Amino acid sequence: MTNSADLISVLERIAAALEQASPSQTKDSDFSKASAFVWQPGDSHFAPVPEINSIDPDLLVGIDRQKATLLANTLQFAKGYAANNALLWGTRGMGKSSLIKAVHAQLSSKHPALKLVEIHREDIKSLPDCLKIIRESPHRFVLFCDDLSFEPDDSSYKSLKAVLEGGIEGRPDNTIFYATSNRRHLMPRDMIENERSTAINPAEAVEEKVSLSDRFGLWIGFHNCSQKEYLRMVHNYVRYFKLEADEEQLNGEAIEWAATRGARSGRVAWQFIQDLAGRNGKRLGN
Repeated sequence: MTNSADLISVLERIAAALEQASPSQTKDSDFSKASAFVWQPGDSHFAPVPEINSIDPDLLVGIDRQKATLLANTLQFAKGYAANNALLWGTRGMGKSSLIKAVHAQLSSKHPALKLVEIHREDIKSLPDCLKIIRESPHRFVLFCDDLSFEPDDSSYKSLKAVLEGGIEGRPDNTIFYATSNRRHLMPRDMIENERSTAINPAEAVEEKVSLSDRFGLWIGFHNCSQKEYLRMVHNYVRYFKLEADEEQLNGEAIEWAATRGARSGRVAWQFIQDLAGRNGKRLGN
């Protein structure tokens, strides 16, 4: 027959194992070690990012309205006021993810409680587990998912939809969600059309898909830039990094570079500047 001492010992081991396995036991002090983290759902861990890959907001030209909108929303949130989830959608390479990181870097120096947490697209289903941990934290969290979209037969969008607005607990007051996407409605058009053609009630089926984007209070669009805006980006980089370049030759090379890429964007301008700096024996970083 098991004596009391043995029983107590067994119970203590069980309690210790449960405590160690509980995600809620993630140490909040970990959040003070960095300004940004990557959510790792496998072990319910927030991996600190020692150095954020961000750029000076002044380098993001041609998107002044978008920059002002996201900065104002994030500042409200950093101060503890009401703020909206934001969907940054549109043309590739126009600075959607760069803007999120730049705004966070700009504000976190004055608001150290503001943390940026990146969650990978494939980990969206684990969002509820992530929120359970950060819900009671005194910090303020911008959850960030880059290049978010959903494909046919992908039901993980329902987890995001519940987290943004509709769950029983709702979105924690100390959390907002920022996502970038090339799609305004996060779903491919053929997926939406297929739902319409095969559903018993087509309107309701499509609404289920499209309404996901409606959960974002801010829709911030990014569109193709003109040649004038593209050259403005190039010249801004040249001034910032103090590169030597003849204006007429610079314009010609930059236009030719964009033509070979078949696009004009902030990303293409940056890639041209990287090439220009390399040809002049300079390093700029990433």
